[in-house]
Amino acid sequence: MGGEERTSADVIVRDVRWDDFNDLREIYYRLYEERERGEPIGITLHAERPSLSDEVEWFGHAYRGVLSGDEVISVADVSGRVVGSCHIRRLGPAATSESAHVAVLGIVVGAPYRGRGIGEALMRHALERSRGKFEVIRLQVFSINERAQRLYRRIGFVPCGHHPRAVRRGGQYFDEEEMVLLLDSFPGKGAKD
Repeated sequence: MGGEERTSADVIVRDVRWDDFNDLREIYYRLYEERERGEPIGITLHAERPSLSDEVEWFGHAYRGVLSGDEVISVADVSGRVVGSCHIRRLGPAATSESAHVAVLGIVVGAPYRGRGIGEALMRHALERSRGKFEVIRLQVFSINERAQRLYRRIGFVPCGHHPRAVRRGGQYFDEEEMVLLLDSFPGKGAKD
């Protein structure tokens, strides 16, 4: 794997490792706590928090995807602890499918580390690592999450669709925006648009 980049004195963005599982699971589980407190998290979750067994299965599948080239996972490491991740996963069922050139991006940063530029560093690292694997990167973002949309636009994503009532959380609905990046237009390492 490889691909390590120091973004500040205390943050290293690097490729995922097998032993990152517990930190990644903890970040994900904390999203359920945020949702329970009524905080406006912008990630679609399951109705109930997945079991440890479910998370092991998810991580095993994702890690196999990294090894096979169907997925890129970048993580932000602060003092040896993962505090965020960016996943870019092939949309098509196989590298030989007609949609194999398209991938879907997902990102999460633990609450105490948001607003520090970690999300942007994660995305730039993952996009750079996606060169030669994918051509088109898609993502969906809650319409109310204007901060994230500004970040995505700064990186080069452009809006390409709107999904009304895409997420139902309790009795509340959230619209989502679809955005896309043609990877050959991504400026790459060190560029700040």
